[in-house]
Amino acid sequence: MIKTKKTILAATAALFLLTGCYSDPGLVEDTSYDRTKTGALAGALAGAAIGYNTKGHHKGERAAIGALLGAALGGAVGYSLDEQANAVARALGTGVNNDPLAALDPNHDIIVSKHPDYVKIMFRDKMMFKTNSDRLQPSAKIKVQKVGRVLASYPQTIVGVAGFTDNTGSYNYNLALSERRARSVANLLTMNGRPLIKGCSWQKPIAPNTSARNKALNRRVEVYLYANSNRMTDPCR
Repeated sequence: MIKTKKTILAATAALFLLTGCYSDPGLVEDTSYDRTKTGALAGALAGAAIGYNTKGHHKGERAAIGALLGAALGGAVGYSLDEQANAVARALGTGVNNDPLAALDPNHDIIVSKHPDYVKIMFRDKMMFKTNSDRLQPSAKIKVQKVGRVLASYPQTIVGVAGFTDNTGSYNYNLALSERRARSVANLLTMNGRPLIKGCSWQKPIAPNTSARNKALNRRVEVYLYANSNRMTDPCR
């Protein structure tokens, strides 16, 4: 059993070395590849468990092989999301920004961020729509189309789009408006099936709706990129 554990750890460490070899730092790239490492570890552990619990002899060898295969598959999923984050950032002329305070800076019209299970692209309302409109402005349409072209290279990606408003007006009015705005963005991202769409009205505000500045921060559309549907969460909560 001890030998098997050592074999699993060695196999996992080898995969970490392999996934850590890529290094191409640039002005708009994030090369930390956190999800790649997380996916490789999870895949390695799952693969090792399956290999070890399979009936027959040489459990240690099967566990090691399972760890390598599982890590490779898990790492590939993570790497795909990491790649997409950088590709989307390059297309939009920005960088991958994981600073949680970035959303509070009104100067950031677009924020591309990496999370453990998804990539998020946040578009500020002021650059996207006119007041009470769900029609994308020309410059915003171009930016969303750029994201769509990137995603065309990743047909396996699950895409979700959520719209958010401030608390001016009724909840139901804003619910309908936020959904229409999300749909306007989703229509330009359609590849293999239309992205999942959700209107969140004034739920999940970035800042308290106590000033015009804060309300402007809360009006936004967010695009979520997932490796698989099991990782999806409710964007309104």
